[in-house]
Amino acid sequence: MTMLRVFAEDGRPLSQTRDQSEIARRLAPLGIRFEQWAAAARLSSTAGQDEVLEAYRADVDRLSAENGYRLVDVVRMHPGEADASREAEIAQAREKFLSEHAHAEDEVRFFVEGRGCFYLHLDDRVYAVVCEAGDLLGVPAGTRHWFDMGRAPHFCAIRFFQEEDGWLAEFTGNPIATRIPYLDELLAPVP
Repeated sequence: MTMLRVFAEDGRPLSQTRDQSEIARRLAPLGIRFEQWAAAARLSSTAGQDEVLEAYRADVDRLSAENGYRLVDVVRMHPGEADASREAEIAQAREKFLSEHAHAEDEVRFFVEGRGCFYLHLDDRVYAVVCEAGDLLGVPAGTRHWFDMGRAPHFCAIRFFQEEDGWLAEFTGNPIATRIPYLDELLAPVP
């Protein structure tokens, strides 16, 4: 389920909500776009980029026109789908994006299925936004953040870009991500 958890920079939890309206209300003043789209399209587990984009064509076209996104693609990961070399590639990608970074353009993602967590480092707080199917998150250019897909990634997300090279990560070197619970810990049941 979609969730927002707020932490102090030292990792102390400050608040939590699963109410999507409350999440949108709390993120909006920070410049973060959060909204729900209907994620009702039935897609096979082997659906490729063209099939996924076609299923959400109206929303993709609307958002692209509103914000000048010229490039759109799909990233999809399923647990157990990979051979050993792919698993190593996935683990390397996860490790890379667990480090705080920023981009020269907005980072906008729509989750078609599965989940992932964006950690937004704003002022002296970290906003952990667990996104699931139907969630659209827009992170403004220059926002310090990181992303966790979990130890066994399962998600399909549509990504929006303004420029081919605008999404290159500029890593900050700040180790703050090591003080905040990872996605799997955020979702673990409380004993």
